[in-house]
Amino acid sequence: MNVMLEPRIDKVVVHVGVGESGQRLVNAETILKTITHQSPVRSIAKKTLPNFGIKKNEPIGAKLTLRGKAAEEFLAIALKAAGNSLRKSQFDNQGNFSFGIEEHTDFPGMRYDPEIGIFGMDVTVAMKRAGYRIARRRVCQKKIPSRQRLGKDDTLDFVQKKFGVVVLEAA
Repeated sequence: MNVMLEPRIDKVVVHVGVGESGQRLVNAETILKTITHQSPVRSIAKKTLPNFGIKKNEPIGAKLTLRGKAAEEFLAIALKAAGNSLRKSQFDNQGNFSFGIEEHTDFPGMRYDPEIGIFGMDVTVAMKRAGYRIARRRVCQKKIPSRQRLGKDDTLDFVQKKFGVVVLEAA
């Protein structure tokens, strides 16, 4: 197989939405830091939603981005925590996919602490192939050829072979 056509993990974004600032947000940041060994950034509310008690520009969540080897290692652990299975509907046509983890206690080494509580998280994986930069570079920008674009089927095969994930039909 051509090395330039092999799918790669561009980045993994982990997000915990708390819905409020304060101690719960600090606890969520602590959990993210423990699981990923990186410090998260706070997510800010874009608009006021009085029914949910959310004010504009208030921190309501935490997120972080993993790249390279750290992203690959975290993804292997996160997929096992999610039951090592994904649905076909969780993949988009560009080859990216997302899944959720209901409880942070599903990760190895994490225990339930009544003072912290239980937090779920969203994991979004952006995939790429070698040469994707030509569409984003500043000088001499070009379109990516169709054979170089990543599709849903390419990512499905990659995830099944690399991580041993079972892909279920959309339910």
